Amino acid sequence: MSRRTPQPPRAWQRMLSGRRLDLLDPSPIDIELEDIAHGLARVARWNGQTHGEYIFSVAQHSLLVESVAQDMAGELTRAERLGILLHDAPEYVIGDMISPFKAVIGDVYKEVEARLLAAIRLHFGLPAKPARAIASLTKRADGAAACHEAVRLAGFAPEEAERFFGQPRNLGTRSDSLLQPMPIEAAQAAFHERVESLQKT
Repeated sequence: MSRRTPQPPRAWQRMLSGRRLDLLDPSPIDIELEDIAHGLARVARWNGQTHGEYIFSVAQHSLLVESVAQDMAGELTRAERLGILLHDAPEYVIGDMISPFKAVIGDVYKEVEARLLAAIRLHFGLPAKPARAIASLTKRADGAAACHEAVRLAGFAPEEAERFFGQPRNLGTRSDSLLQPMPIEAAQAAFHERVESLQKT
């Protein structure tokens, strides 16, 4: 009796759109906005350890970061804002791991995340990597958003949040309103609509 050859472990995820996304070699062809919006609206920031009736989703966090970046920079192109909005888009597949756990895992997570983000950006007509200035702006806006989320939603003391995420900045009216957790369906629709609006010429 012959033995079966062991099959390699599955490294792809089937999406509700029917797409099959390979995590090791993701293709822009297998990226769909509907899948991203659906997934990000159901992934909780802070491992779900936030106040409020609803989770604070990665979809809503992404909207907040794009808004904070706009507050910081003033003038940004649609493509630049779209790139910022999509900065955490790989998490629709791999989830939102808290920073301490990312530090434990090391570079493997970062490599998978980077490949996914490149495929996502290419799908939406963006360069695989953002310009250095936009990457820096995204990081600063992400930190500012995280600082406010930590205090308003995740139970951090202001001094503690500032130590981990940097000195907070005052938020504009739109950014401040995005700190109120939304129902899943609302976050999904808001993210989907924002991506579509930024794709329009």
